[in-house]
Amino acid sequence: MLRAAGEIDVMDGLMQPRPLTIAHILERAERLYAHKHVATAGAERCTYADVADHTRRLATVLDSLGVPVGARVATFASNNRRHLEIYLAVPATKRVLHTINIRLSPEHLEYIVNHAEDDVIFVDRGLLPRIWPSVDQLPRVRHWVVLPDGSDTAIPVDPRILDYDELISGGDPFAGSFEDTFALADENLASGLCYTSGTTGPPKGVLYSHRSTVLHCLGTLAAGLIGLSESDVVMPIVPFFHANAWGLPYGAIMAGASLVLPGTSADPAHLLQLMEAERVTVAGAVPTVWTSLVPELRAYDLSATRFLLGGGSAVPPALSETYRAALGVPITHSWGMTEVSPVGAIGGTRTQHREATAEEQVAVRAAQGQPLPLVNVRIVDVETGRELPRDGRAVGELQVAGPWVAGGYFHVDGGDSFTDDGWLRTGDLATIDADGYLRLVDRVKDLIKSGGEWISSVELEAAIASHPDVVEVAVIARPDPRWMERPVAYVVLRDGSAATAEELLQHITPMVARWWLPDEFVFMTTLPKTGTGKLSKSALRDSTRIA
Repeated sequence: MLRAAGEIDVMDGLMQPRPLTIAHILERAERLYAHKHVATAGAERCTYADVADHTRRLATVLDSLGVPVGARVATFASNNRRHLEIYLAVPATKRVLHTINIRLSPEHLEYIVNHAEDDVIFVDRGLLPRIWPSVDQLPRVRHWVVLPDGSDTAIPVDPRILDYDELISGGDPFAGSFEDTFALADENLASGLCYTSGTTGPPKGVLYSHRSTVLHCLGTLAAGLIGLSESDVVMPIVPFFHANAWGLPYGAIMAGASLVLPGTSADPAHLLQLMEAERVTVAGAVPTVWTSLVPELRAYDLSATRFLLGGGSAVPPALSETYRAALGVPITHSWGMTEVSPVGAIGGTRTQHREATAEEQVAVRAAQGQPLPLVNVRIVDVETGRELPRDGRAVGELQVAGPWVAGGYFHVDGGDSFTDDGWLRTGDLATIDADGYLRLVDRVKDLIKSGGEWISSVELEAAIASHPDVVEVAVIARPDPRWMERPVAYVVLRDGSAATAEELLQHITPMVARWWLPDEFVFMTTLPKTGTGKLSKSALRDSTRIA
């Protein structure tokens, strides 16, 4: 072929084509951090060397059970050491880890297990009664492996039920070299499967790859964001089934940080005692959990804490500032979705905010933050699809693209979830400012249109939540014959509070437009939650329609 003058060949680099795999995360921990600890619920401690040994044994157990390469292996379990070993062994041996939400209804549970075509289910002994009644509706599941968890729950007599510890004791950790057992030829092989909550239809499966998981893991190590390091003690309060616990287990293992796993209990005293005793430096949880800890927060020594991560739903600024006042560490906002592995953006102040006023810094901390490296975000006009400016004022649907962002759903048509150029439509309305800070305005489906004008339920909730007696709040639309929709606020007050609707109205009146003020405050003892602990506005809407 003739070349034009001065034209040269385009060349590939001469780097080794080593795949990015979860096996490397395990290998690194075994070789560099074998002495680091994993603590479960304050009752059990082991080292990464122990975890690696059990993981190797589990690899041979999966072979002996005849679990095919590529098969889905499900877990129905709390955050504990045995669950962590499954997290490593299943994807590292070319199977697919499917973590199941333990709070699902039987209908959704049966749909997900059958849709995933799970071959094996690993289940905590204490959780067995929640899933075993569905056994006849799950014909593809060949083995049920029970994880001892200290409970004495009765186990049905059935040849399909096996004991995890007995299997592990009979496994061979020396069945092959590390690379023979765990090396993968293709980093694009599926590694994990998580299903969305299914609030607007059947749950959809998000199928992660080894490559996406490792790159997301590296994102959690990025300095200036979460910045996991070897000196950290990481406590994922967020369940393992909630989008792989936001990547915290894999990130901690890769960094060489110690892990603290809270087990089955979400009792505030239990969580705070663990944080104090284990000198936890980094923890992640949904806002409802952080709220539950506030009454006892100052009774514990949490001076080791350097980073508290909030996600799943917007963190009220008042809640974040409560932690900053008590611990010197605010709850850092994040944004993500199951489809984003899940972390897409991390909040907090940067160097340009050092000279900002205290009020301005609070406003910055209230934003969802800047995207992680390799993640691209944009906002577009909902009607036209035109990209909108990054001026902090224009509001559009948030779209996201990146190497750990889903490009489709497992065995389901993505429908209109993806744009023609491959970006994920998130369903969130947001602004993006000149510094790249993402600020959520609302979910498209949660906006309230009153008299032709939009009301942001998120901003209205933040104003109400700033009242010192408000523990939880959710704002939804109620049909109105004159205005089409009007806001109604569902509120949980602190124990002993005598706050009234008139007092709350007076508190928020200076903060929002008068036509944003709720028509009604409904006081409740608790608000309905989804399976991942987020407020369930759909349940409130259903109750409103019934009423």
